[in-house]
Amino acid sequence: MTVANGIKRLGLAVLAAFAVGAIALGIVSFLVSADTAGAAVKAELKTVTGLEPELLGPVAVSFFPTGSVDLGPVRLGVAGQTEPLVTAERLVARLRALPLLAGRIEVSDIVIEQPRFAVDIDHNGDSNWAAALDSLGRALAATGHRSGRGPAFSQIHIANGVMVVRDALHDVIEHVSGIDMAIAWPATAKSLDATGRFAWRGETVETSIGFGDLLSAVTGRTSSLKVRLAGAPMKVSFDGDLSSRPSLKVDGALAVDAVSLRSAMIWTGQKPLPGGGFGRFALRAKTNIVGSNVALSAVNLALDGNVAEGVLSYSATGRRTWQGTLAVEALDLTPYVSNARIMTGNTRDWDRMPIVLDGMTGFDLDLRLSAARVAIGEARLGRTALAANLRAGRLTLTIGESQAYKGVITGSMVLGAAPIGADFKSELQLTDVDLDSCLSQLFGVRRLEGKGNVTVALDATGISIMEMSRTLNGSAKVTGRQGALTGINVEQLLRRLERRPLSGSGDLRSGRTPYDRLAVKLVVTQGAITVEDVSIEGPTVRLGMAGVGSVPAREIDLKGTASLVPAAAETAPTFELPFMVQGSWDDPSMLLDAQSLIRRSGATAPLLDALHNRKTRDAVRSAIEKITGASPAPSPGADQGSSPASNP
Repeated sequence: MTVANGIKRLGLAVLAAFAVGAIALGIVSFLVSADTAGAAVKAELKTVTGLEPELLGPVAVSFFPTGSVDLGPVRLGVAGQTEPLVTAERLVARLRALPLLAGRIEVSDIVIEQPRFAVDIDHNGDSNWAAALDSLGRALAATGHRSGRGPAFSQIHIANGVMVVRDALHDVIEHVSGIDMAIAWPATAKSLDATGRFAWRGETVETSIGFGDLLSAVTGRTSSLKVRLAGAPMKVSFDGDLSSRPSLKVDGALAVDAVSLRSAMIWTGQKPLPGGGFGRFALRAKTNIVGSNVALSAVNLALDGNVAEGVLSYSATGRRTWQGTLAVEALDLTPYVSNARIMTGNTRDWDRMPIVLDGMTGFDLDLRLSAARVAIGEARLGRTALAANLRAGRLTLTIGESQAYKGVITGSMVLGAAPIGADFKSELQLTDVDLDSCLSQLFGVRRLEGKGNVTVALDATGISIMEMSRTLNGSAKVTGRQGALTGINVEQLLRRLERRPLSGSGDLRSGRTPYDRLAVKLVVTQGAITVEDVSIEGPTVRLGMAGVGSVPAREIDLKGTASLVPAAAETAPTFELPFMVQGSWDDPSMLLDAQSLIRRSGATAPLLDALHNRKTRDAVRSAIEKITGASPAPSPGADQGSSPASNP
C-alpha cells in the first residue's frame, strides 16, 4: 500500500505541476501581447546576428503545445543598405518554456522558411555581405562580454532556401536551391557548425562547415575551418585555418575526388580539354591560398590511372592560370588521344569530321612533366621530359628529351584554333633511333630496318584531318645505316633478271635487302609530295628514286633505278634496271621496265624494231605480252599502246 500511495502522490504532483504550468501559460498569454513578443524576437535577432529584421506581416504568438512567435514574411539586412540580404516567407522563433512561465521571452532556436539569400559582388570584387560580417563581428563581441547569459538561441534552421549570386567581376549568375541547413550557433562556445544539403545545377550536395572561432573568422583573425562537400559529381574536403585580414589566407589539407573529372568540370561550368580521358580523379595536397592565388604542395594526383607527385599553383588574377611541375613513374596518354580520329573507320581515307577545340580558351597552363615511361597508343617511350604550355587557346607540347626507340626524340607540336578549323605545327628530331619500330609506330611506315635519324617539320590548317592533308606543308628527312629493306630481295631479283631478262619478276614481296647507307628527302607543298631523293647503298645493290605523291590521296608515283654493285668500287655497275613504285603508300606496287628487259634479251630485242612497223606491231605486241606478262612501250607514232612497265 505504501508503494501504491507513493505512486499516487507522485502522479498527483505531476498533474498539479502541469495544471500550474497550464494556468501560468494561460495567464502569460493574456499578459504577453503579439507586439511585445515580436519586438522581443526582433531585438534578440539583432543582438545575436547583427542584422536588422523588418516585419512584412502580422505577428502571431502561440503558447500551446509549445511557445513560439511567428513573424510571417520578414526581411533581414544591415542599417544603411536599401536592399535586404535575406527575404523569408516565414520566420518562427521557438521560446524557452521556463522563462516564459516567468513572463520573459527567451528564444531557444530560429526556423527560417523559404529564405532567399542575395549575394552581389561588384566589379571590384566587393560583396554586399561585407557590412553584415562587420555587424556580426560586433554582435558576437558584444554578446560574448555580456554579464548575464549568452545569446538567447543557439540553433538556426534554414528550410528550403534559395541563394542567388550575382558576380559582376566575372559576369556570372549562380542559383543555389533546396538549402536545408541546421546551424549550431555559438551560444556558449566559440565555434559554429552547419550541416545539411543544397542543390546546385541539378545535383544535391551534402554539406558540413565548421569554424573553430566564429568571431575570429568574421573579424579577419585566424580560425580553424573544416569543410565537407559530397555530391555525385565530386567530393571535396578541407581541414585547416582561415584568416581574411589583411587579405584572405587559407592553409590546410585539401582532398578532391571525382568519378569523372570531365563530368565534374562540366558540372562546375568549365569546358574540359578536347579529346578523351579526364575520368577518375583524386587530389591530395597541402594548400595555401593568399588572395586569388592558390599554391598546392606535396601534391599527390591520380588521373585516369596515372599517379603524379609535385607542386601546382593557380592564379585567378587576370586570366586563370595553372602552373606546376609533376613527376610520374608510368604515364599513359592513350586515353587523351583515344578520340582523335585520323582515319575514317576501316577505310584508308582521312577523317572528315570537324575538329573541335572547345575548352582550350578558358584558362592558361604551364606544366612541366617528367616520366620514367610513357605510352601513347602503340608507341612506347622511355624517360621523357615534357612541357605543356596553353596560352590563349594555343597548346604547345615541347619534348625536352625522350629516350625512345633506342635513341632520343626532341621537338615540339603546336595545336590551336584557326579562323577556319585548327592550326597544327610540328618539328621533331629523332636521333639514332631504331627505324623499324620508330617509323612503324609513329608514322605507319614499315619494312625499313636499321639505326638512323629522322627530321620532320610540318604545318597544316583545316577544319578536318582531310582538309589539313590538302594544306600540309613542310619537309622530312631520313638517314639510316646498317639496315635492310624487308619484304624484297633486290639482289636476288636483279641477278635472276641479269641472267634471264624475260624470266619474269616473280614475287617481289619477300626477302630482305641489306644496306649500308640510306637517305630520303622529301618536300610537301599544299598536300603535294615531291620526293627529291631516295638513295640506298648496300654491299651488293644500289637504288635511287625520285618522284611525286599526294597526301590527300595517300598515293605515290616514284621512278628509280636498281643496280648491282661491282666487286671493284671504280668499275661501272654490271646490271641496271629502271623501275617504278606506284599506288597507295600503305601497300605500293613495284613495276619493272619491260623495255629494258627486252633490249637485254638478244633473242627478243629485234622484236622492238618490229613494233615500228604498223603491219607487224599488233602481232609482235601480243607475242611480247605472252612472253613477259606485260606490254612493251608504244612505238613512235603509234595510235595506242600500253604501259612500259611490268606489274608483278
